[in-house]
Amino acid sequence: MSNITNYNDKVVRQFAVMTVIWGIVGMLVGVVIAAQLVWPELNVGPYFHFGRLRPLHTNAVIFAFGGCALFATSYYVVQRTCHTRLWGGPLIPFTFWGWQLAIVLAAITLPLGITSSKEYAELEWPIDILIALVWVAYAVVFFGTIARRTVGHIYVANWFYGAFIIAVALLHIVNRAAVPVSLTKSYSMYAGAQDAMVQWWYGHNAVGFFLTAGFLGMMYYFVPKQAGRPVYSYRLSIVHFWALIFTYMWAGAHHLHYTALPDWTRSVGMVFSLILLATSWGGMLNGIMTLSGAWHKLRDDPILKFLVTSLSFYGMSTFEGPMMAIKSVNALSHYTDWTIGHVHSGALGWVAMVSIGSIYFLLPRLFGRREMYAPGLVTVHFWLATIGTVLYIAAMWIAGVMQGLMWRAINADGTLAYSFVEGVKGSYPFWAIRWLGGVFFLAGMLLMAWNMFRTIAAGKIEPVAVIPAAQH
Repeated sequence: MSNITNYNDKVVRQFAVMTVIWGIVGMLVGVVIAAQLVWPELNVGPYFHFGRLRPLHTNAVIFAFGGCALFATSYYVVQRTCHTRLWGGPLIPFTFWGWQLAIVLAAITLPLGITSSKEYAELEWPIDILIALVWVAYAVVFFGTIARRTVGHIYVANWFYGAFIIAVALLHIVNRAAVPVSLTKSYSMYAGAQDAMVQWWYGHNAVGFFLTAGFLGMMYYFVPKQAGRPVYSYRLSIVHFWALIFTYMWAGAHHLHYTALPDWTRSVGMVFSLILLATSWGGMLNGIMTLSGAWHKLRDDPILKFLVTSLSFYGMSTFEGPMMAIKSVNALSHYTDWTIGHVHSGALGWVAMVSIGSIYFLLPRLFGRREMYAPGLVTVHFWLATIGTVLYIAAMWIAGVMQGLMWRAINADGTLAYSFVEGVKGSYPFWAIRWLGGVFFLAGMLLMAWNMFRTIAAGKIEPVAVIPAAQH
């Protein structure tokens, strides 16, 4: 392939731009709900209080921002590593417009209170069917492109993208099996403890496959590309893949410690969660060690700063998660803000940062520029994102441990030492710091949007030749 026009980058450009736009929307809603905990008068009912905006925030950040980033990067990577144009004809634009429609429908229905009340799976059955159709089309396009590749080898990034696509389809269809009773209401086909088990098999693997495997595909392509180095150990990347794919599926029960779920089931979830520490750190070290001989590039390359910092947060989050799955630790952490801190060390530190770094890599190449319109602002964005993330997670760690200790403190006569409202009062300053961290992160995204639109408006400076895919 000698010229970029041989690749179908229109859909990549569309998804890349929408990644930034939905990132701002999702993070803005996050800042609003964080503010609602600090200033309760901001809860405007019935459509804009915390209870209705919180699922909108999670869906917008995970599936709109994260989903668009995964579509954009997977479509870009699969073409370059397979040396062929995207296959699928009309299915390709359908994946873009269908995904945007599902996001818009979520933004309408969730504030209206139309919800299944299942974590990360709140959308009602007509939207679920649309998502399933889009996802099947996505799989056909992705695997169809791999099938018509002009090279024999399938690069490891495509292994992770492919596993993410297959697993998410399985998770979505099984967990969202429901009996409709109207256009806007349905009931799960599962009940009681079985419903909880299926939901957290889905919920944890939404993290394991949507928010981990897909973004590891991103990491395995963009870190070596930006560093100008081959992957540290290709053999380790394959071991990492199979270990992660096998282990993650069994860990969801750790969300249900001290519930009606059988003890042996929860123990299995805990054991597999502990095994995940080794498999996750294998991938994290593989990514970081890819910079061997190129560490000096970190001083001047803000894109590499995003990518390497994301790996550091990935390592931290995948150490913390297995520790929180241990029953005795979970007895302290569960239902507290420690869990919120853990989620956001992964969501902001790992998922958002690797996505932002990858999109900054893509944007100039997609729009015929040598670099972003204002490269200095990429560095500013990095520091805003890093400071925001650290403020957020540190505040939530402290608040969470404090909450857990206060809730289980008892007097000599067995009565509770603290009322619930005293725990809320103690948490208040940390909620304010969490809000401030969110403001920092959102400010970085706004800078990114300005930089992106100025880069697009600047137009092409010259035809951009494709750099041949690295010999893996």
